Amino acid sequence: MNRRTLTIVTIAVLCVLALVMTLAKREMSPRSEPELSDSVYNPYPPGILPPDLTSEIARVQREVEVIEGRALARWHALEPPILTGQPPVLTNIGTETVETLGELMLFDKNMSPYRNQACASCHMPYAGFGGPIPSVNLTMIAFPGTVHSRAGKRTAQRHPYSPFFPVLQYNQEQGLFFGGNFFDSRATGYLLRIPDAEQAQSPPVDTQEMGFPDTACVAFRLSQAVYRPLFEEVWGKGSLDINFPRETARICATPGGAAVFGGSTTPIPLSATDRTHANTVYDRWAQAIDSYEQSVQVSAFSSKFDAFLAGKYKLTPEEMAGFRLFDGKGNCNSCHLDGRGTTLKSNQADTSSAAMVNPLFTCFGSANEGLPLNPRDAFYYETKPDGYGFTANPYGFGYRDLGLGTFLRSGFGSGPNPNASWRQYAPTVDGQMQVSSARNVAMTPSQCPTTEAPGPYFQKGFFHNGYIKSLKQLVHFYNTRDKYAYPVTSGHCPPGTTEKVNCWPMPEVRNNIDMTSGNLGLTDKEENDIVAFLETLSDGFTRPYPNIDTFTGSCMSGGSAATQGNELLIPTPPLPPCASAVCGVSPVPNPPIP
Repeated sequence: MNRRTLTIVTIAVLCVLALVMTLAKREMSPRSEPELSDSVYNPYPPGILPPDLTSEIARVQREVEVIEGRALARWHALEPPILTGQPPVLTNIGTETVETLGELMLFDKNMSPYRNQACASCHMPYAGFGGPIPSVNLTMIAFPGTVHSRAGKRTAQRHPYSPFFPVLQYNQEQGLFFGGNFFDSRATGYLLRIPDAEQAQSPPVDTQEMGFPDTACVAFRLSQAVYRPLFEEVWGKGSLDINFPRETARICATPGGAAVFGGSTTPIPLSATDRTHANTVYDRWAQAIDSYEQSVQVSAFSSKFDAFLAGKYKLTPEEMAGFRLFDGKGNCNSCHLDGRGTTLKSNQADTSSAAMVNPLFTCFGSANEGLPLNPRDAFYYETKPDGYGFTANPYGFGYRDLGLGTFLRSGFGSGPNPNASWRQYAPTVDGQMQVSSARNVAMTPSQCPTTEAPGPYFQKGFFHNGYIKSLKQLVHFYNTRDKYAYPVTSGHCPPGTTEKVNCWPMPEVRNNIDMTSGNLGLTDKEENDIVAFLETLSDGFTRPYPNIDTFTGSCMSGGSAATQGNELLIPTPPLPPCASAVCGVSPVPNPPIP
């Protein structure tokens, strides 16, 4: 064969290979997600994504692997379990066994189509199991999922103490909802009776998070996991014996929402028996993760405040002043309950003993605090179909986050409401978000001792949309929201004012705003004292907090906590009316949301 003939043959072979690869790409996803800088699909305008995003994602992946390795070592060090009793119990080590299983699952990157996204990728211990990438917390708010060009719409909510939230219920006497998990309470606990466990069932199949197209993919990947023997020790031999069809691997390597699935949420063709079996595995997945999150590994009750309640720590003058303000003039204790009375009058003093020695610093309810729309939220820009034909947010800036109200309507961006009788109350809760526990709100890696500038500090995003960037800003917002209210959107405060200092843009959702805060009359020092008290709620004081030492990133420094993050403010574009798919769903918001 001469050189010319060889060249022609080579070109022909390459063409055929290219055609095969193109056809294969149409049918199934690539093995790994391309870097954002190389991706054909990138819906974000310049300045939304942080420049270090790719390297920071890689850093967190390495840290996740470290903790997964520690969990594997913990499993191998366990004594063999003995199943005995009636009903049977894993004697002596049953608790640690199921908690270890939950930890292994939480840090397993294989639980995503590209094997690059664990639950913990957005919830790391050193951030109080919140968002682990400071630059994401500072800019795009929500964390990229297994498809790195997709991101959700809210900050990563912290895991500690979430297992203690009760099943969602409507209290008819109070006219209020209590319980559930997620900011919008959509993990109700209606079936498993554990909201935290039901919360663990959402990220694996969330199109913008871990992204499986079918819940059965979790059972499939668990059947291949190195810790499969531990799962079967906890849940029984044969608990992962499911007859998966040959195409399961291909299906589970394709991100959810892909047009190839035609909208199906069960694309794996399982028999009825195997589908039921896979559903049971998914419930076991959730229950094991809940066991870990409720354990002292996560919900530790090991803060300065816990030591104070036990008489083993004396609060500093600033911390004690902040504690009294928390229960008094600041009115924080009305929602973030600390087990003592609220003393709003200047001549009041609470001299009682603590009603609870393990207060959770939440009322389990929801409230609309009047946060402005945050134009940095990546979700607003995901308006075009990606390479799989999936569009995360077709409404763009016509989207409004109605929180609990959207959930009660089973609306866009939330989940199905399992209780038809709740739907009627949607207009009374539009804009409300869950009152998260204040515990660990200030937790940071040891090398970044605070969340506050000038630091060195670890940048967090506070509230559901990450608009607030420091605890100082958070307290100042509660204190002055109504005093410095302006009829503008973020990025458009009038000349002579400073956003987040003496200008608060108008609320994203103006209905049902909580008026117990907004003009508290706190001085600058009193705000700082409340911040000092909030910092006493971080676990790890009485004993080391597990895995808090795994942060390998960099701290930030410089600036002022009052204006933290303001250098990255961007103007909110002219807002279209709220999309009818969000604000036009019956029963419609009252008054109408613009």
